[in-house]
Amino acid sequence: MADYLSNPEEAKEYSHRYKMLHMIIALLTLIYFIRLWYLQIYKGSEFRFFSDRNRIKIEKVPAPRGMILDREGRILVDNEPGFDVFLTPQYITDLTKYSEVIGDVIKANPPTIVAKVKSEKRKSGDFRPVLIKENLSRDEVIRLERLRIDYPGLDVNMSIRRSYTLKDNGAQLFGYVGEISKEELPRVNKNRAPSEYFEQGDLIGKSGIELSLDHDLRGQIGQSFVQVDAHGRKIESLSVPQVIGSLDISKDYEPGQTIMLTIDKDIQEAAYKAFNGNQKIGGVVVLNPKNGEVLAWINSPSFDPSEFSKGISSKVWSTLVNDPFKPLRNKVIQDHQPPGSTLKAVVALAALQEKVINTNSTTFCPGFYQFGRRTYHCHLKQGHGWVNVVQALEQSCDIFFYKLGMQLGIDTIAKYAKALGLGAKTGIALDNETAGLVPTTEWKKNTLGEEWQPGENLSNAIGQGFFLTTPLQLALVFSGIANDGPVYQPHIVSKMLDVDGKLLREITPELKFDPTVSGSVHIDKANYDIVKRGLYNVANGARGTAKWLKVPGVELAGKTGTVQLFSLSADEVFKKCQSRPLNQRHHGWFASYAPADDPQVVVVVLAEHSCSGSGGAGPVARDILDAYSKKYLKERVERYLAAHKKNGTPAAATETSPPVPQPEESNEIAPD
Repeated sequence: MADYLSNPEEAKEYSHRYKMLHMIIALLTLIYFIRLWYLQIYKGSEFRFFSDRNRIKIEKVPAPRGMILDREGRILVDNEPGFDVFLTPQYITDLTKYSEVIGDVIKANPPTIVAKVKSEKRKSGDFRPVLIKENLSRDEVIRLERLRIDYPGLDVNMSIRRSYTLKDNGAQLFGYVGEISKEELPRVNKNRAPSEYFEQGDLIGKSGIELSLDHDLRGQIGQSFVQVDAHGRKIESLSVPQVIGSLDISKDYEPGQTIMLTIDKDIQEAAYKAFNGNQKIGGVVVLNPKNGEVLAWINSPSFDPSEFSKGISSKVWSTLVNDPFKPLRNKVIQDHQPPGSTLKAVVALAALQEKVINTNSTTFCPGFYQFGRRTYHCHLKQGHGWVNVVQALEQSCDIFFYKLGMQLGIDTIAKYAKALGLGAKTGIALDNETAGLVPTTEWKKNTLGEEWQPGENLSNAIGQGFFLTTPLQLALVFSGIANDGPVYQPHIVSKMLDVDGKLLREITPELKFDPTVSGSVHIDKANYDIVKRGLYNVANGARGTAKWLKVPGVELAGKTGTVQLFSLSADEVFKKCQSRPLNQRHHGWFASYAPADDPQVVVVVLAEHSCSGSGGAGPVARDILDAYSKKYLKERVERYLAAHKKNGTPAAATETSPPVPQPEESNEIAPD
């Protein structure tokens, strides 16, 4: 070995290789230092940015949704704090162990937790936190906070829940909120600016006012920065601005706007009590005919929208969607039904304006009307005798209106029905309103491919046949009658306020149409007066179909209506409706306004499967009008009661049932 090293000739032979090795070492050293300079100096700020981002976690700060108030500033929908537990798959080493420990605290099945985390992980990846349980109890929050030290990826976050003070009262009007799904994102983000894009998991309005005014109620989400350790857990150290300097782009949230409605909480609660106390199915709308303000809005059966805010269970959801009476539907604007005898007020106006009849025109009602080989029955088996238009409205004589139907024809009836607000959306600021239907000869030809038959004029003239309407549409019709023509745009929102109560916007009344001035048809005020006399007699005449409906100190006017759901044979026409199965019983309508001499409120009630308008829907309207008069017509009621006390005469009292059995106003149509 020594000889080899000491041999200069051999060493000289390898010297060029040593030089190459030295050059390679020098080159590698130079590359190393150049790379080090590039990383530490040239790109130092940029990589510092990414380094900080790895230990800084951006958290969304949800904005509190705006409150919803009634017309007097009383809270109808508010927010309340809640706590949720999340698991972030990225930091979990043993999911089975996690699920067992957490499941023991929150009383959840561990395999269910495992399945949920794996499912969300497949959909959204390792980094998105998975919601395990919402609305934790105080004890659960404390126990989970203790576990966070030893279980990275476990987080307990505060959230904001929607609180509905009236619970199931008005649920379809107020609506509910829920998390946006992955499938919904493309649809809701369409036509939105990138800065306004929704992300999966964001809460949005799903129905009712929560949906239609979601943009105003939602506010603007903020964001904050927190330091985290290698396991993603928050750590207490330097403030974020000190750590990341110019990286701090946190921003405060902007709370949603406060919405003040036209709803009167007192009338809303009275309507709810009247409708549900009588165990009705259907809808109620109460509005001011002088400006279109909605005072109450009821649907039944209903649901508690707070359940959605807290995380509705599959069992509750299944019950709601499978209920045959559809509690999730807003029946006031979505469920369209034949108007029954309430349409007679429209037909009477058309006949008077077209001069087919006048106040002296009379028709004899024997209890039936023969047309061809069919017999059309009146609701009163023995008939009403000779009646004029006022008496026909009072007693709801079908025979009188069968004949008007033949004289007017469906196209003339349709012209007036449309001019008064039927067959079209009202334009109220709520989603999913249906238009209803006003039939014409052209409509039947285009839709069914059939010619209009003369006999169909009879059934449609009494609100059966093809006519379909919603309670809100019918409320507009009777608002116009109450006002002698003018109809105002119905609206539910009164004002919009910022978080400090500053007025941002105020909704002013808007005239929708006035048939006494302009429009597709013209109706003389004198003809409104004639129809109003008939509607007054419905509740105040000796033979009125709702003569037993009394409100102390306030005389009401209106029209009963009963809608059969299918054709009946001649021997079934006059059988008791209550003896039939519930889903075969007639629907009842009562469209009314009060006081009759100076209308200030319109109440329309649709009581499905209640058998009649007078006995099914009438008591509900009467109780609502009684509550309204005690609040808004207090002096008038007190004068009335004082006068009767002074004279020693009994005052009219509200009743819960007819004093004597009432004939069913059923609008039955049956073959002979």
